[in-house]
Amino acid sequence: MAIKIPALGAIYMESCRRLGVAANAGFLSALFKADVKRSRNEVCILEILLDHLKDIDFHPVLEVTMRISESEIEAVDVLNESSCALNGEYALLLIRSIGQKLRIVDLQDLSFGKDFLRDLSQRGLQCQVLNLRSSHFRKLNLVGEFMSLHSLNLDYSTTLSSFREDCFSCMPNLICLSMCETRISNLWTTIAALSKLHSLVELRFQNWLCCNDVGSSASSSADDQTGPSQPSNPTFHDLPPVGLDLLMDLDAMTENALRNLLPFGMNQNFQITDEDSSDDSEVDFSIHLDNSHMDSSSNAPPGWNREINLLSEVSSAALSKQNGEESSEGASSGQVADVSFKYISEHASPICFEKHYREYMIASIPQLKVLDNLPIRNIDREMANVTFYKHFEYLPYRRNDKENVVSILQKREIRAKHSNLQIPKQMPLDPPGRSPYFYTRSLCAAKMGSSAWPCLHSLSITSNILGDENRSFRPRQFEYHPTNSGLMVFGTLDGEVVVVNHEKQKIVSYIASLGAMNSVLGLCWLKKYPSKLIAGSDNGSLKLYDIQHVPSPANNMHAGYGSVNFDEFDQLTSVHVNSTDELFLASGYSKNVALYDINSGRRLQVFTDMHQEHINVVKFSNHSPTIFATSSFDQDVKMWDLRQNPIRPCYTASSAKGNVMVCFSPDDHYLLVSAVDNEVKQLLAADGSLHLDFEIPSTGSSQNYTRSYYLNGKDYIISGSCDEHVVRVCCAQTGRRLRDISLEGKAPGSSMFVQSLRGDPFRAFNMSILAAYTRPSSKSEIVKVNLLASSECNKESSPGGSSFPFNSMGG
Repeated sequence: MAIKIPALGAIYMESCRRLGVAANAGFLSALFKADVKRSRNEVCILEILLDHLKDIDFHPVLEVTMRISESEIEAVDVLNESSCALNGEYALLLIRSIGQKLRIVDLQDLSFGKDFLRDLSQRGLQCQVLNLRSSHFRKLNLVGEFMSLHSLNLDYSTTLSSFREDCFSCMPNLICLSMCETRISNLWTTIAALSKLHSLVELRFQNWLCCNDVGSSASSSADDQTGPSQPSNPTFHDLPPVGLDLLMDLDAMTENALRNLLPFGMNQNFQITDEDSSDDSEVDFSIHLDNSHMDSSSNAPPGWNREINLLSEVSSAALSKQNGEESSEGASSGQVADVSFKYISEHASPICFEKHYREYMIASIPQLKVLDNLPIRNIDREMANVTFYKHFEYLPYRRNDKENVVSILQKREIRAKHSNLQIPKQMPLDPPGRSPYFYTRSLCAAKMGSSAWPCLHSLSITSNILGDENRSFRPRQFEYHPTNSGLMVFGTLDGEVVVVNHEKQKIVSYIASLGAMNSVLGLCWLKKYPSKLIAGSDNGSLKLYDIQHVPSPANNMHAGYGSVNFDEFDQLTSVHVNSTDELFLASGYSKNVALYDINSGRRLQVFTDMHQEHINVVKFSNHSPTIFATSSFDQDVKMWDLRQNPIRPCYTASSAKGNVMVCFSPDDHYLLVSAVDNEVKQLLAADGSLHLDFEIPSTGSSQNYTRSYYLNGKDYIISGSCDEHVVRVCCAQTGRRLRDISLEGKAPGSSMFVQSLRGDPFRAFNMSILAAYTRPSSKSEIVKVNLLASSECNKESSPGGSSFPFNSMGG
């Protein structure tokens, strides 16, 4: 027979008497309220408020909670509304002792410390609803058993920025997840983690609240009750999606008409019949932010309110489309059945400001029904699939399905075997016209598709050969060797030039500055003479080094030994050698470019006033020894030919903002131009006409210097900016985003930015990033990235510890 609630009270009082502890009035009140509910034939729920408990109350309360499974209490809610004096270990023991009758655990102000969180995440809970708002998680890693959990609320956890790969694998029945005002920002890792939640139907990274034009706002009433920093309801899953009745007021005929406007059909597995198809006349009747609003707000801190209006008059918009007219994505008024209403966003996480965030989420989570309090209709899902395929690549090289590496290798071997047999009339295993790189690309797609968390680790250099094991460098520029896959050179803020084997993480050659150079901003290897390189610093010093003749670091001889000095170029920012290793160019904080002869060591000529403002970067083409391009902060990129003794450019291409970088594609067919604040474009090298605009969202910062390079070959580009902690990988032929790589600091709240980056010329989808914390006192680091390997490799390949973390000009 079930233990009566008064009997539980008697057990509690006896325990208090035996232990010499005064009875806790709050706990007794909770038992009384539960008994009242039982007497009224209501659901008998015991609410335990941890705020009322102290360590001295622990043992008597524990004796009661351990008997609850035998009692007539149907469910237990454990709440924490303010700071709590109870020890975190005691709190967890109480919560776990309740067993299967545990319903809600609501820890609103988590004051139990990191050990509490660690234990909770590793061992799990049996509750149905878990609210951990304002928690101290930085990287979510819930690996314990949460088999009964159907709702998880992590709102206002402002240190939460990423997920462990398997953090949701332990909660197969999770239906609702809320993460408003967290620091989550990466679409790819977020979707990879959420893909483990097969039952997820409601997701929230912000609150879209509905209000009418006369000012009655759902958000204002919620704020009046709880304040802006607190959720309005601890069990958010009980809150119906706002405006559901209005949004569903689209009749079947209208929806079918809209569906007919789609260029092709889509299914939930992202299958598509024509990968190159795109439709410039999209009609989107889902509730979402227009691109211009997203871009202008992307630098606003989370928690700032945003407001949009519902698109007006579905039938009118559809008709205008049929007449060939462009409709505005962000219409300024909204009416359904003559009812005007607006939506206000509150407590948005940074991920909400990502371009096409809503469409990406809807297309990637097929079972999702509600996103950010807004219901997902069939037409929304179809339009989201269209947007996904227009702006994102699911896998590299437009692969639609993940393949097994073993099966790809097996197919490759079978193909080779059959080709040797030369059986007559045999059907080819590869369709006609298949690229010779088909299997390589398939392997890359398979490896990248296996994990959204790439392998990142800092380049850790062994410096004990310099006589100081604690010595650390401050890199400012770096370049991979063009012919030796293991070598890299970097220049430091202290004027040093260091050649390293980045595979073995050991110094090959070390050239000390000894006051001869300041920050090294220009580095370029010679191709025909692989032991030689040009180095230039911001004080104008220019030298050619032969690393075969540089003394070993242990000899510690003068930095000038074995080098060739060139005439100085004041305020230098960039150097580059031509394809025949005969000439090199230098540019800097001036409107001039200097031409040098490598063999004679002389400066041949200075081309003056090539731009209206200073020239940040100059680049020779990869194959023609006389063609070069300049990029300037006067917003122009210019192509020049030395054979014309450059007086006027071959052509000029302009950007909307100052240009930071320009480089040729490996085959010299294109110019990749990067201007301030993510203005990245690909031009035809022949005439400078626009080939592709990558449409990377801007931040609104005039100091957000952007640098872009080709990754490996000419298929993909990488782009990073000095005000952002993300590197974007985009297809160089379609502009579609393949992946974003987020750099995380070593400490909570630490910010980093990208100063420079290069693709590894020998390894597909490998790169290095020069990154640093925003604090001036923090050292910069070269972070190696392998998109084809999982982050698990960090534990093996970085024995010295991994860290994933400068701002001046230069490449």
